[in-house]
Amino acid sequence: MSRRASTRSRVSSSASSYSIDLREAIARFFPHSGLALVVKDDKLHWVPRMLVICAILMTLDLADLLTDSFDRARGVLVRMYPSRRRPGGSYAGFMGMLARHSAKYLALLLPALRREVRQLVEKSGCWTIDGWCVFGVDGSRIECPMSAANEKAFGTAGKTKTGPQQFLTTLFHAGSGLIWDFRNGDARSSERAHLLEMLDDLPQEALLLADAGFTGYDFLKKVMDGGRSFLIRVGSNVQLLLKLGWCCEEHEGIVYLWPHKTQKRQQPPLVLRLITLVDGRNRRIDLLTSVLDRKLLPDATALALYRRRWGVELIYRSLKQTMGKRKLRCGAPANAAVELQWAVMGLWLLGLMTVSRIVEKGGAPGSWSVACSLRVVRQVMDGVLRSGLHLALSLSKALAEAVKDEYKRTASKQSRHWPDKKKERPPGAPRARTADESQIKLAAELKEKRPVG
Repeated sequence: MSRRASTRSRVSSSASSYSIDLREAIARFFPHSGLALVVKDDKLHWVPRMLVICAILMTLDLADLLTDSFDRARGVLVRMYPSRRRPGGSYAGFMGMLARHSAKYLALLLPALRREVRQLVEKSGCWTIDGWCVFGVDGSRIECPMSAANEKAFGTAGKTKTGPQQFLTTLFHAGSGLIWDFRNGDARSSERAHLLEMLDDLPQEALLLADAGFTGYDFLKKVMDGGRSFLIRVGSNVQLLLKLGWCCEEHEGIVYLWPHKTQKRQQPPLVLRLITLVDGRNRRIDLLTSVLDRKLLPDATALALYRRRWGVELIYRSLKQTMGKRKLRCGAPANAAVELQWAVMGLWLLGLMTVSRIVEKGGAPGSWSVACSLRVVRQVMDGVLRSGLHLALSLSKALAEAVKDEYKRTASKQSRHWPDKKKERPPGAPRARTADESQIKLAAELKEKRPVG
């Protein structure tokens, strides 16, 4: 055998070996049943497991064209399962099958990945922070191609020169930075409605971190009725009452949220606690929480926990910038919807694959570098996994080393001015006023009918 043929043989063998490593890394977090690799229908071009893995591989690929991304992902899939019948070679056929079955497979995978997150985070010792099981939530818009179908299906957020968009709401575990759940919809979808859909899948002991968009009596009452606690930043769009007389022990910080309309005031007011603090930049921050006991949630702890909400912004930056999903590529609405869903699933699975190896090595989950782990997986898809100038020993070792640089910043983190950069004003102080006589009387009458538990 010539030297060139021998080299080609070694490269081919290495590519197959790394592809099988990637197959096992992905399968580690899949449920034991529901994603069959073997089916009775010989005419089926895409078996469930191959369909799902191909969708995930496509989200991790850098190709500009969807067809190129599909061809590369399918090629990796063939190397993953060399002894199995090859999947269909048509991109249109693949996307048609994925769009039809995406909801079914997501319903199967979401609970499985949540279980894996919990087991992994509990193993690492960061399931709770200062005694609280903390989850952050926020929404963001993702641009879609300017097709007539997308414009009709998704709409825009109402701004000028804005194309069709999808709205994505993401829940994440604040102690690890790993995704916990998500929902997507059209441009005008409600992030509060999305969160309420995900509420039942949160642990009962969860403390929700959210920004000023997650307010409103009806919304917060549903969160509290579900047994979860919350810590939410509030602004001038929130009106609170003081000294209503509903709570037996009204100390400093106790406030009430009650519907403004008289007909809605047959419902009990929400007894909450308002925390007003000043951060390191001399900015006022008003936090509203359902945790009334300061011993359980001191003011300083509340501020430290709320700052962890920034982790959801890092998730969106990773999705849009690092993974290149700032604008989706599918012109058909059904395909664009599943493209976004599987992009989030790809980021979620990438996090589990990497953080699990980091924890096994003794590292902290928060040290995960999305860019480094994505580079590792893309090298595996190319068939050559490198560590510096040398071939890496294994995928698991490479993922364990996909951590952030531990350098200390010496220059200012302030970025230069960008014309399209958002410059939103921080929320103003919430409007809090003492309850008047009619409100106190109405509260007393309601209290007699519905005694405070």
